Amino acid sequence: MGSVLSGVPGGGWRRIRTGLAAALAVPFTASVSVAASVAVSVSAPLSAVALAAVPAAAAVPVPGGDHLTVVVRHAGAGRDGTYELFCHPGGGHHPDVEGACRGLDAQTQWGRDVFAPVPPGSVCSMIYGGPATARVTGRWAGRPVDASFGRGNGCETARWDRMVPLLPKIT
Repeated sequence: MGSVLSGVPGGGWRRIRTGLAAALAVPFTASVSVAASVAVSVSAPLSAVALAAVPAAAAVPVPGGDHLTVVVRHAGAGRDGTYELFCHPGGGHHPDVEGACRGLDAQTQWGRDVFAPVPPGSVCSMIYGGPATARVTGRWAGRPVDASFGRGNGCETARWDRMVPLLPKIT
């Protein structure tokens, strides 16, 4: 266990304990309000515990936020690959992070699975949309995602097209 010098209100210095035991032994309360700038108010001694203010618009992906991995195959040059997408806040190396997040947000509705497959027994045109395939895994709106996409008939092609720009536009 170590110690550091701490400023005392009214001037002067005093030695305080540091380390995990000291941090856990001292009760403290903190309230943080986020506006244009971050304001922090603290009551009770904090010993060695420090509060760090982080800008509200940090672009670092948040654990537990929306995260998808998109794997595209046979879609053509410049479209095939594996892409990471984070939304809320946006990030990753998807070619259109903002567009993909905005498109998924627009389709997200309570009680409806955005990534649901074409319902069994659907009447679909037998128009082949090409060999492109995609697999999307991860979490969206707090739910796990594991969806496969193809373009084998009119229903599958329409489902793919609804997911653009998450999936590449096929012309």
